[in-house]
Amino acid sequence: MARIRTKKRKSFLRRFMSFIMTLVVIGAVIGAAGVFYAKDKLDNISHVELDESSLASDNDISDYRNIVILGVDTRDMSNFSGSRTDSIIIVSINKTSGDIKLISVYRDSFLDIEGVGLDKVTHAFAYGGPERTINTLNRNLDLNITEFAALNFKTVAKVVDSVGGIDIDIRDDEISQMNTYLPETAKYLKSDFEYINEAGMQHLDGVQAVTYSRIRHTDGGDYRRTERMRTVLTAVFKEVKKMSFGELNKMMDDVLPEISSNIDSMDIIPLMLKMYKMDIKDSIGWPYDKEGYTSPSGVWYAAPVTLESNVVKLHEDAFSQSGYVPSDRVREISGSISYITGYYGY
Repeated sequence: MARIRTKKRKSFLRRFMSFIMTLVVIGAVIGAAGVFYAKDKLDNISHVELDESSLASDNDISDYRNIVILGVDTRDMSNFSGSRTDSIIIVSINKTSGDIKLISVYRDSFLDIEGVGLDKVTHAFAYGGPERTINTLNRNLDLNITEFAALNFKTVAKVVDSVGGIDIDIRDDEISQMNTYLPETAKYLKSDFEYINEAGMQHLDGVQAVTYSRIRHTDGGDYRRTERMRTVLTAVFKEVKKMSFGELNKMMDDVLPEISSNIDSMDIIPLMLKMYKMDIKDSIGWPYDKEGYTSPSGVWYAAPVTLESNVVKLHEDAFSQSGYVPSDRVREISGSISYITGYYGY
């Protein structure tokens, strides 16, 4: 009798394990199909090849994956000729914790563009597209960026509308500015619009969110504008994490053709899978300390005071590199900026 029970037990275990293996195989097939389906979607992104040897990305921040998001002032994402960056946001991902920090670099920052000299960082894109912009950020900030995604404000509006809108706390001094520029934004996006009637927490659609993120003529000027861009990005990120598969699918159809990037679609998939466990932990505007500088030709710049001290603070805050010592290159550029502007940070 004991042998009969043993045989029955073994028979049951074999059938049970066979059932489990069948589920595993089915799951693997479904998972693989999902990956190929996602890859097919992601292939709609306009892929741009960069020469990594020209990016000056040899700085050691190996614990962080830094991807720069470039808001470009062009309607045609297949042609960057003559375009500038309206916004520059570095998405810094801690590889261990998955925590995200957003670092906005002010578009008027007075930095050294290789082959050009000291100029606004926004002009780097016009001189050489994403490659020259990444090179400029890496050389001036001691970063290791090799990846980018470029989008225009049409893309931002589509994303906001896809998540059903976002909740933003509107200040009194922002209402008149928003209402002044809403018709212009709506015309550019070929969309209807509604005015903002009161301050406080408001539910913004795509046109309103783009207008909110672009206004500059309030207290804080461009610095406040970059903060608004980070606020919009953070709000969108929270809403995307709540979306169903069907909603995500529709959003990808609408948005991905509007994006240009050098990130391979098969690298984006694991990043997307991890996204639901990630949180935006901090938002930084850089440079921390700056002064307005007007050149002899009358052009206004935001001069870091000093570049060296701003880079030290960035690496301590964003990358937990206590006592960071900037590269010789950063110290040399910092000296040039101080010499020209007269700002030495004493």
